[in-house]
Amino acid sequence: MSHIEDCIIKAGYHLPGAPAPAGLYLPASRTGNLIFTSGQLPLKDGKLIEPGGKGKVNEINQDDSARAAGTALLNALAAVKSVAGSLDTINRIVRLTVYVASESYFTNQHLVANGASSLLFDIFGEKGRHVRSAVGVAELPLDASVEIELIVECNDLHVDP
Repeated sequence: MSHIEDCIIKAGYHLPGAPAPAGLYLPASRTGNLIFTSGQLPLKDGKLIEPGGKGKVNEINQDDSARAAGTALLNALAAVKSVAGSLDTINRIVRLTVYVASESYFTNQHLVANGASSLLFDIFGEKGRHVRSAVGVAELPLDASVEIELIVECNDLHVDP
């Protein structure tokens, strides 16, 4: 097990298997030392987690949705691992984008995104600091509450198969 996966376990989580694409796309793709993920939902065992993984976000369920953002982040990290071979090859987290399916009056998308940002810092420390966008949207696939995209910089020691 890798050092980073140990950090995930110490933070109280586990890294799932790599997500299967639901269409004609790749879960993650590497170009040079950057790995880009496709949007990842808060799925566990193929289903949106409850509470917080499904539906529109509002003040009542924003904390549950922040936890769902953490689950989506773990799925994104699993996608990164499927391309990098090991999360230990990550030099730093470059960018996190969090899409939040929210009620029209809801303006705390940044607080929902903190669920993923905090987890990145817990796992990677300073290497987990990143730039971020938190965007409110009308709908997400499967009626998910959040969707995560991640860009990471890896060292060049691993060669993709």
